[in-house]
Amino acid sequence: MLKNLSPSLIALALGALAVLGFAPSYIFPLSILSLAGLCYLWIKAGNPKAAFQLGFAFGLGLYCVGIYWIYICLHDFGGMPWWFAGFATFCLCAFMALFAGLVGWLSKKLGSPIVSIPVLWGLSDWIRSWIFTGFPWLTIGYSQVPQSPLAGYMPLVGVYGVSVITVFIGALIGYWFANRPRSLIFKRNTIAAFTLILVAGFILKAVEWTTPIGKPISVALLQGNIAQDEKWSPETTQSTIEQYLSLIKASNAQLIITPETALPVISSQLDPSIKNTISELAKQRGLIIGMVEYNENTNAYFNSAIGYSSAPSQSYSKNHLVPFGEFIPLKKVFGWVYRDYLHMPLSDLSRGGKQQKPMNLVSQKVAMNICYEDVFGNEIIRQLPEATLLVNISNDAWYGASYAADQHMQFSQARALETGRMMLRATNTGATAAIDQHGYVLTHAPHFTKTTLNVTAQGYAGSTPYVRWGNWPFIVFCFAAIAFVIKRKTK
Repeated sequence: MLKNLSPSLIALALGALAVLGFAPSYIFPLSILSLAGLCYLWIKAGNPKAAFQLGFAFGLGLYCVGIYWIYICLHDFGGMPWWFAGFATFCLCAFMALFAGLVGWLSKKLGSPIVSIPVLWGLSDWIRSWIFTGFPWLTIGYSQVPQSPLAGYMPLVGVYGVSVITVFIGALIGYWFANRPRSLIFKRNTIAAFTLILVAGFILKAVEWTTPIGKPISVALLQGNIAQDEKWSPETTQSTIEQYLSLIKASNAQLIITPETALPVISSQLDPSIKNTISELAKQRGLIIGMVEYNENTNAYFNSAIGYSSAPSQSYSKNHLVPFGEFIPLKKVFGWVYRDYLHMPLSDLSRGGKQQKPMNLVSQKVAMNICYEDVFGNEIIRQLPEATLLVNISNDAWYGASYAADQHMQFSQARALETGRMMLRATNTGATAAIDQHGYVLTHAPHFTKTTLNVTAQGYAGSTPYVRWGNWPFIVFCFAAIAFVIKRKTK
């Protein structure tokens, strides 16, 4: 039956199947098997053009199913007409699918598919993390977090290194079925490689890369469940502020964390009585409150997390902003989109500094990250190894009842693994959670519910290899492997 189907349709279906490896399904073997199917098709493809078409089809299936929620953000909450939101979402998916297409095209040109395919795929995931400010959503390495034995490699080589290993296994399987090798040596080497990779992964998962420091602290993660279409409404501002203040007052935790922009006002414009209330509450505990900050000297607005305690307040301002969501790239070119079609609050913010220090709160050094900053592992480690605890505050209400929030939490799980530290997440509507240093979710609040998630957090000290070296070992390895393949082809 499959023989009667177009290879491109099969590749499209395989891409959609790969999404099940990511949260909320976490069925990590399916991502590997879908990649094995794609590699099989690539090896059987007659020329680079056919390989490009197969990779592009796989990418369309992966991203159209995996990030369909971009449409919800643009249409339901951004006010964009349905046809324009659908077109914009498809264009983004098609652009991201180009990377998978180029992997197929280049691997066919270079040959040595068992080496070239995984290395090129890993590089394509890495390039997506910085080109046009970066959007590394659905990087294939995330599909192995946290249950897969391949997650054990995360503290060593990071998510892009795990992408290479994941695709390498898929390439081995695809090559085996595509060529039906009779060589006993090849079969033995393949089985040995599988065994070595999996056993080493299991062993690495048991390694404690960091050590506990200080006593555990009690933490309250607040989830206000403020509807996105009401969040910035002037009529609901006061009730939102009062709701969060009441949640703070009701908690006895040592550290209380609110979501991103929990108080929908500029910090300097807070009513004096509210400022006094926050100051009094902060004498007894540590508070991290998401608000917008304004700098009069530069006339700049920042998406910030402000830390309050008995000491002077501290602040972290978001550095990696969302294009079109938090800043307007090429205003002269794209300004018409905002003027005529897209209506989002705080769409022209300024960046915080790259080298910001962790907050000193309740005997912990807290490395803050806001919204999708936790998708960029190389940026999270800027505050390490000094930081003892990771905290993410987000508002994923933009994406409705989709699985975007669960995917986002999986990326936080990867950051915990890479750094050997707990990650605490406080979000508006979900996924509010506490994640241990091995990437496992310890406790998780129900989505779209007003609640306080009480957890116990332990600080950690020390450095994983990824904290020390970041993505550099991965980058050097990939370019060395490409040089090896090119040299081999030349000979």
